[in-house]
Amino acid sequence: MSTDITQLKHSFEDKSAKIGVIGLGYVGLPLCLTLADRGFATTGFDIDESKIELLSQGGSYISHIEDANIKKHVDNGRLTATCDFSQITEMNAILICVPTPLTSKREPDLSFVISTAKTIFPYLRKGQLIVLESTTYPGTCREVLCPVFENGGMKSGQDFYLAYSPEREDPGNPDFGTASIPKVVGGDGENAKNLALALYDQIVVKTVPVSSTEVAEAVKLTENIFRSVNIALVNELKVIYDKMGIDVWEVIEAAKTKPFGYMPFYPGPGLGGHCIPIDPFYLTYRAGLFDLETRFIELAGEINTRMPAHVVDVLVQELQQRFEKDIKDATILLIGLAYKKNVNDTRESPAFALIELMEAKGTKVDYYDPYVPEILPTREHTALAGRHSIEWTGAKLNDYDAALICTDHDGIDYDELVANSQLVIDTRNATNNVSKGKEKVAKA
Repeated sequence: MSTDITQLKHSFEDKSAKIGVIGLGYVGLPLCLTLADRGFATTGFDIDESKIELLSQGGSYISHIEDANIKKHVDNGRLTATCDFSQITEMNAILICVPTPLTSKREPDLSFVISTAKTIFPYLRKGQLIVLESTTYPGTCREVLCPVFENGGMKSGQDFYLAYSPEREDPGNPDFGTASIPKVVGGDGENAKNLALALYDQIVVKTVPVSSTEVAEAVKLTENIFRSVNIALVNELKVIYDKMGIDVWEVIEAAKTKPFGYMPFYPGPGLGGHCIPIDPFYLTYRAGLFDLETRFIELAGEINTRMPAHVVDVLVQELQQRFEKDIKDATILLIGLAYKKNVNDTRESPAFALIELMEAKGTKVDYYDPYVPEILPTREHTALAGRHSIEWTGAKLNDYDAALICTDHDGIDYDELVANSQLVIDTRNATNNVSKGKEKVAKA
């Protein structure tokens, strides 16, 4: 091992290294805070000036991250935030945590990764570790990032060190945060892998080295494909069992008592979040380049994508059967806009599809979400931007023909919801323990 590599490795081990994190969203900001918690001087980079200003004042824009956790590291000097990418030169390690969405044709959109690489390229210097954490298909580090970084004559594994370590964040999970989740690490060569391990060994409970960046890239896709396929399975079972008069939630609760050979997954109104609805199709794209099909992945995607329409169909039937009311004449309250409970993250939330499907039928739709007071602009649902959550009161709940539970936030009083609603469409089994009025509830 050369002297330069040894010195860089030691700077990670003694925490004298300066670490830059690019992209200060649901992955990058927790990573910054974990690095700062472990004693690293950490600089967060983002193009969103409003985020930089808020962070610099010690404020948080993510619901499950408290202001105090940011402020203490701003005050002690371990955390700074900037839009000035020229500071990349000062960093010993650069961790890239930018979005990797899909295009309108459901193909990988690596524009954020590529633009980030091009933005930091002029400020790179020899002897830096660069790690991509964004979810992507196998081959991205070698085939997409390396050519950008080597354009000026530097060589991966010789002048800079490129690694891949997929993020495993679960926003709002009280049991697992960045530091307590094992980290898979693959490098473009042994030196890159060992340097990345030296860094992540200081901040996470366990590192899991793999033989290449391609293997590490495939690990993250495999994790989320597993979830997507199994969620699609229980979504399909839900539709089948409903027709048979069987409660799928009761089935799952009983099945999970088996101590081996079964893992519970739960149905819902559709998939949300930045990972499960998107990541599997990165492998579909990559497999297509090898003339291979991904039949399970695509079928799971079809089933999960159909769930919002199934939920609306149940709503239409219940309104007609119970009240002889046409949905075009109904007023509906959607409960929960976030893609999962107890967070303000609305990325890919099925709530948007539900609202659009109902409004396409002429329905008036309001929403309530204590974590999402206003719908912010998105690329796919621009017409919904600017709408606000209603104020929660029993009297207000009475104004609606039905409440549709999309997200089962813990802080919602489901007894009050059922008591003050004419009809509740429950996609999350949130009303399972209400004491009165269960005859008003329809599972969907």
